[in-house]
Amino acid sequence: MRYLTAGESHGPQLTTIIEGVPAGLTLAASHINGELARRQKGYGRGRRMQIEKDQVNILSGVRHGSTLGSPITLTVENRDFQHWRKIMGAEPIADDEEVKRQITRPRPGHADLNGAIKYGHRDMRNVLERSSARETTVRVAAGAVAKQILSELGIQVAGHVIEIGGVKANTTHSESLETLRQKAEDSPVRCLDSEAEKKMMKAIDDAKEQGDSIGGIVEVIVEGMPVGVGSYTQYDNKLDAKLAGAIMSINAFKGAEIGVGFEAAHRPGSEVHDEILWNEQDGYTRRTNNAGGFEGGMTTGMPVVVRGVMKPIPTLYKPLQSVDIDSKEPFKASIERSDSCAVPAASVVAEAVVAWELASAIVNQFGNDQMNVIKENVRRHRESARDF
Repeated sequence: MRYLTAGESHGPQLTTIIEGVPAGLTLAASHINGELARRQKGYGRGRRMQIEKDQVNILSGVRHGSTLGSPITLTVENRDFQHWRKIMGAEPIADDEEVKRQITRPRPGHADLNGAIKYGHRDMRNVLERSSARETTVRVAAGAVAKQILSELGIQVAGHVIEIGGVKANTTHSESLETLRQKAEDSPVRCLDSEAEKKMMKAIDDAKEQGDSIGGIVEVIVEGMPVGVGSYTQYDNKLDAKLAGAIMSINAFKGAEIGVGFEAAHRPGSEVHDEILWNEQDGYTRRTNNAGGFEGGMTTGMPVVVRGVMKPIPTLYKPLQSVDIDSKEPFKASIERSDSCAVPAASVVAEAVVAWELASAIVNQFGNDQMNVIKENVRRHRESARDF
């Protein structure tokens, strides 16, 4: 499976075209809209979330609630476009129009300067509109389709926040994934630790008051993945590598780890590798899950555990110094409307990109034309792995 996204932050709409989704998958707008609503929540979000009430339009690839096997087109309208019609319109305008005024002052931490140099833009709005995290709206939509595939195969995905602004949550939990998911949904910062939740919210308030922003760490857990999805035979078929790349593709993410991740550097091998067990009911299992559900680029059947580090949002109300590309004079960076913290929302995006990579790998490995064929192939594979 693959997908492309298109659209600008203040353009008329965002679009994704998804190819390779098997026929016969149950899919309705409600499955996608629920995920879009989750992305818009979270303590620390800015005023844009009060303007946009994201709803998907399914324009192709689905008939009467079931996928056809043909490309799926999803669009999400930008309601704020009504205020940006002249600035972001596709038609030519006169050179003396006020909206023709160029943005020549790059903001530190954004794609503004690098993108302008790459594409030769003297007006950096041509860069910032597309490089905006608003694009993740339709990545969440694509992820919702992937989640639906996983759900029909008995695979569940949940994400939560484990750190914001240096406040760390107690991540030891023994609840079911469903309970974990519900606790995260009930928290304004998607945190499972109620004490840490309060401290995180205070940290966000403090940052906002100081005109600053803060980042954090999110974790995605996936249960029910079959053993052996992915491959050890080529570097670009290693599924854990694809997950790391997917996490790093999210706006403002600067790090990814699987299982104990970087902590493995501080432990001896006896405290890192997961001992193999077997019983008649479950087949092969592991005593621990330090590997985060992966060995040799393939799933082990244990829960997949992926974490991502999000840097503080670079748009600050206490702006940093930059340089005007026309005058070369220093200035304080311009301010675009922004959030003081988007980590809770980013955990939803992380769920989406992880779900996409896992669903894509399963579809590619177990047959990619019909959903009922994939279900049967996965069922047989699970039985074979248990009895191996």
